[in-house]
Amino acid sequence: MAAAVTAAVSFPSSKSTTLPSRTSITLPADKLAFKKVPLQYRDVSTGSRVVSIRAQVTTEAPAKVVKESKKDEEGVVVNKYKPKNPYIGRCLLNTKITGDDAPGETWHMVFSTEGEVPYREGQSIGVIADGLDKNGKPHKLRLYSIASSALGDFGDSKTVSLCVKRLVYTNENGELVKGVCSNFLCDLKPGAEVKITGPVGKEMLMPKDPNATIIMLGTGTGIAPFRSFLWKMFFEKHEDYKFNGLAWLFLGVPTGSSLLYKEEFEKMKEKAPNNFRLDFAVSREQKNEKGEKMYIQTRMAQYAEELWELLKKDNTYVYMCGLKGMEKGIDDIMVSLAAKEGIDWVEYKRQLKKAEQWNVEVY
Repeated sequence: MAAAVTAAVSFPSSKSTTLPSRTSITLPADKLAFKKVPLQYRDVSTGSRVVSIRAQVTTEAPAKVVKESKKDEEGVVVNKYKPKNPYIGRCLLNTKITGDDAPGETWHMVFSTEGEVPYREGQSIGVIADGLDKNGKPHKLRLYSIASSALGDFGDSKTVSLCVKRLVYTNENGELVKGVCSNFLCDLKPGAEVKITGPVGKEMLMPKDPNATIIMLGTGTGIAPFRSFLWKMFFEKHEDYKFNGLAWLFLGVPTGSSLLYKEEFEKMKEKAPNNFRLDFAVSREQKNEKGEKMYIQTRMAQYAEELWELLKKDNTYVYMCGLKGMEKGIDDIMVSLAAKEGIDWVEYKRQLKKAEQWNVEVY
């Protein structure tokens, strides 16, 4: 798909690893300065492509409404590259995006694809770390949610970005264990090759309705697919897509220095205050009115009635990405609200899933 691009991207030298031959790529545009994410952006616009949007009617039973499935959308590519024949990309940028006092490191990285890995927002790619395992065989691939829109951070559809937390822990024997793939990725230097498979997945694809309400629930690096959604909604201009609905992001992290892409999201809120709501849950630093730690489900509980009313509409879509325990906490909130209206939440959620309105990718 042809794209006319107006964008600005710059890479400061501090706390980041950049291409040795240059420290900036700049096209005429206004620049948005971000404190921890050393990327500066503006609108991009794409060529025309017709997308059929079916009108929806608000009802109390989302499963009964006939809709176009996002999974049937034309042009969604899966498994173009497999482990035996991966795409060889190159690292263009790798920068730490958490503070020095954060519990753990998270890195934002951009790889070249030259347009050969055509992905959509919400998909994932696989990465195969260099080297061999203890049995002398190539490492198995690890899947990572894509953190960039289909146009990529540079707006030319020739890159893919990931958001990766470095896995380091002490096992029961007191030994320091390092995750093979996460450490490989976080240590990558610009110019280094990286073996990429995929793209994969249709569960987390964006809804086709530009007037939808999209509730995004993410913890830590589970923010990745939502960054891709939100870039398309608020940092890009498309002839065939203009978001007019409501995007509501809940992001849960342990500390303020762990908030990922905070400046980007705040800029989006400035640009579209009527279309974007943003709520953080910082568990080690915030508490609710009962003195309880502010986990993502604790923050959501403050809006429980409003969220329940939204969930009764046929054009509300919930996306959840991150730690597995998050879904149970949210179920606990909704069970009692549904029960007040004589609704079995388990069955209601099953209907939402069937209607592609409840989408979960947890680990």
